[in-house]
Amino acid sequence: MKFQIQREDLLIPLQKIIGAVEKRQTMPALSNILVKADNDTISLTATDLEIELVTTLNMVADEVGETTLPARKLLEICKALPEESNISIVVDTNKAMIKSGRSRFSLSTLPAEDFPSLDSINTVAEFELPQSTLKELIDKTSFAMALQDVRYYLNGLLLEVSSGLLRAVATDGHRLAYCEKQADCEMTEIKQVIVPRKGIQELVRLLDNSSEPVKMILGSNHLRVEVGDIRFTSKLIDGRFPDYNRVIPEDGKNIIIADRENLRQALVRASILSNEKYRGIRLVVDGDVLQLQAHNPDQEEADVEVEVNYKGDALEIGFNVNYMLDVLSVTDASTVQGTLRDSNSSCLMTYPDHPDCKYVIMPMRL
Repeated sequence: MKFQIQREDLLIPLQKIIGAVEKRQTMPALSNILVKADNDTISLTATDLEIELVTTLNMVADEVGETTLPARKLLEICKALPEESNISIVVDTNKAMIKSGRSRFSLSTLPAEDFPSLDSINTVAEFELPQSTLKELIDKTSFAMALQDVRYYLNGLLLEVSSGLLRAVATDGHRLAYCEKQADCEMTEIKQVIVPRKGIQELVRLLDNSSEPVKMILGSNHLRVEVGDIRFTSKLIDGRFPDYNRVIPEDGKNIIIADRENLRQALVRASILSNEKYRGIRLVVDGDVLQLQAHNPDQEEADVEVEVNYKGDALEIGFNVNYMLDVLSVTDASTVQGTLRDSNSSCLMTYPDHPDCKYVIMPMRL
């Protein structure tokens, strides 16, 4: 295999797929990327057996072939070379010679046959939507995913497709984030998939706020997303996601409406003296003033007031301040609404400007 390429044409695709390279090196080939040179394309593939990223470059190789190259070493070489320099890559048996200007690098290779690939996809649903729509769905919900929970189905993001709608839901058992967007998909029945945390983290790196379309393919065991010249594939978590509709409260009669940024800043100030481990903060509301109270084991206290518009009974309730700040930080909406049934019930947080998103936070004892 032999081809010539400009530094940037190789560096940018490498940076996009490097996140899928296995760091723990359970198999030697997983620390490499698969390089395939055909007549008019060169493809680069990285996988850790959970996710796979493939990028295709439209260029003619001098000699076709395939091999695997050490991913991070190749990336570091490309980074270290001068901008717009030309790179020559020649592979002979188990060595790859990389030349650029007066620099020479000899890398060890592994046979392409040793490189694993994910199973083929059994397509269940296929549709397109703008990159910005998918990115917004993930950004506004993924923060609520569980981290290494024994309930493995919580360690990912639920994507639910129904006719004309794509929903994203995440929960760690203490809070829940829900968002839905219109999508051009015709479904006879609702389809749910749970995408693991790493898959979501790598997918969102590939997306931007453009209106360029992405193609989504939902399979029985995989999710595939095609973004420009990148093909992303992730295994799915096999499990049953909790019924999120039962978690979202609908009958709260106590309603707080506040300026989002003012409330966020007040919570930040009060949180300074909260318990570093439990991060609990007490909300006391009566009339149009919301008191935020915090204390810690050192007998230190914070009391911060913020003006709100409140309809309901006098109320006192505790929450994890980090959970509230997460919700207030994923949007630029001007106002936020909190709906409560009583001092022992979860809080439903919504944005009048963005009615397609809902957030639920469970109370905590203080």
